Amino acid sequence: MENKINRGIVLRLAKYLRVLHKLKSLGFVKVFSNNLGDAIGVTPAVVRKDFSTVGIPGNKRGGYNIDLVIGELERILGKEDQQEVVVIGCGRIGKALIEFAEFTREGISISAGFDADPEIVDRQARIPILPVDELDAFVKANDIRVAVLAVPDAAATAVFEDVIQAGIGGVLNFTTVDLKCAKCDYENCPVKCVIHSVNIGLEIENLFYLVRLKQQERAEAEAALVGSVS
Repeated sequence: MENKINRGIVLRLAKYLRVLHKLKSLGFVKVFSNNLGDAIGVTPAVVRKDFSTVGIPGNKRGGYNIDLVIGELERILGKEDQQEVVVIGCGRIGKALIEFAEFTREGISISAGFDADPEIVDRQARIPILPVDELDAFVKANDIRVAVLAVPDAAATAVFEDVIQAGIGGVLNFTTVDLKCAKCDYENCPVKCVIHSVNIGLEIENLFYLVRLKQQERAEAEAALVGSVS
């Protein structure tokens, strides 16, 4: 069943898991699909379909056992063990990510940072920042599978190629460069790399568009109401 999971389902499963942990901390033992749906903004039918896709049993009347669902979601999402990540590029964004406390609560551990600037390198830091030319050896020695890329755009493609050559399969891309393997497609990629890009500028533009759209809808609704009254 798990081979049917797409990225949309994975994101929702992660949201369900956070909600379930909060409910458990409040003393809840069971939860219903409408509770989870309301919490993350989807319908109860979507919740039931997502859980059915990954093989989590439940029903409308009995609901879901929170402990059982948490255990299964953590297994599916790979959260049973600490998840080790490296950050490449330790400028403002990279350092902010390294110090982000929420990662620890989510079971994510930043193993090290890497940077090409010798003045930024700090082997004695709580989370060491190492020279980028040590990336390959560190990744292989520590079985690192995911990297956060926060380098300048001009260096993004070259650093990304180094990341793939090191054997890292997942990249969270904070640059504005559209990254992809230069010499292979997904089917032929030796590491089956997965890239998720976070373009803050585009996200803000999207928010402005949605805000304008809501304002336009509200104005049209108000105009229609005034017209019906008159």
